Amino acid sequence: MEHPEAGINSNECENVSRKKKMSAEFEANTMDSLVDMPFATVDIQDDCGITDEPQINLKRSQENEWIKSDQVKKRKKKRKDYQPNYFLSIPITNKEIIKGIKILQNAIIQQDERLAKAMVSDGSFHITLLVMQLLNEDEVNIGIDALLELKPFIEELLQGKHLTLPFQGIGTFGNQVGFVKLAEGDHVNSLLEIAETANRTFQEKGILVGESRSFKPHLTFMKLSKSPWLRKNGVKKIDPDLYEKFISHRFGEEILYRIDLCSMLKKKQSNGYYHCESSIVIGKKPIGIRDLINEALHRETMGLKSKVKQIKELLLKPETQVKIRRELFEGRLINNSNPANDVDFSTTLT
Repeated sequence: MEHPEAGINSNECENVSRKKKMSAEFEANTMDSLVDMPFATVDIQDDCGITDEPQINLKRSQENEWIKSDQVKKRKKKRKDYQPNYFLSIPITNKEIIKGIKILQNAIIQQDERLAKAMVSDGSFHITLLVMQLLNEDEVNIGIDALLELKPFIEELLQGKHLTLPFQGIGTFGNQVGFVKLAEGDHVNSLLEIAETANRTFQEKGILVGESRSFKPHLTFMKLSKSPWLRKNGVKKIDPDLYEKFISHRFGEEILYRIDLCSMLKKKQSNGYYHCESSIVIGKKPIGIRDLINEALHRETMGLKSKVKQIKELLLKPETQVKIRRELFEGRLINNSNPANDVDFSTTLT
């Protein structure tokens, strides 16, 4: 005889079994969804209280390692193909510095005329802040954005003060590149910090840049690589005797006012300076003594012109002319008056 309880128990067992199966499938599906989410690198066991899925974490760790390895390989490949074609430039605009460098260049050329081909034109004088690779117009636009983002960081660093860059003495890179040295001082640390900030800002935009640790601020005035002809004709290095008189020479000071994003390869401007994609202005443009004198003279001249105009308008008034005539001719007896003696101020003052 069949017991109804046995049937009931059998159905309950099936229901329980079905529920367990559905629960297992739901858990598995949930785990797959979590792994695909952006936060898959977070420890899902800790966040969701799951303790019986160690294979998931192991698989995820392996995938992360593969991703990291692939990224490293890509970075190495990019670095291998890296060839800078753009740079951040601080232009040299102080005429005293430019004049001093031209005197230096001429002194060297007088000793060896062949080196005229190695000289940098005065319109190109600058300090290189950062070099980078920009391969197309989109990357150039990204570089421009990075430059614009750099401006507030620099202004915050300087806190409204001017960064003065004094130049003194001569140095070379392997006797192949001649440059004017940046004198020692706190300004060097400030410039280095700006260079590091620029490096970081551009890297965060995905731009390949030069190594910041190799940054050595300098002002190039000659380089033998400008003319391969020199090496063929026996000029293989820059002789220190050529610039001996300028070893301790003070060339002047440049105040950081502008930073340009320039191309190394595009045609230069008519003034000799590099093709510029974009610029940022740091603070207000410094005013020199000559500018102050010219401004004072301009104000004085405008003031005098205004006074002369007021005097002229006053003399042209009829009542003024009457007063002048009275004072000029009062007390005189005019018997045979001559009309020519009357002065017509309206014609003489126009």
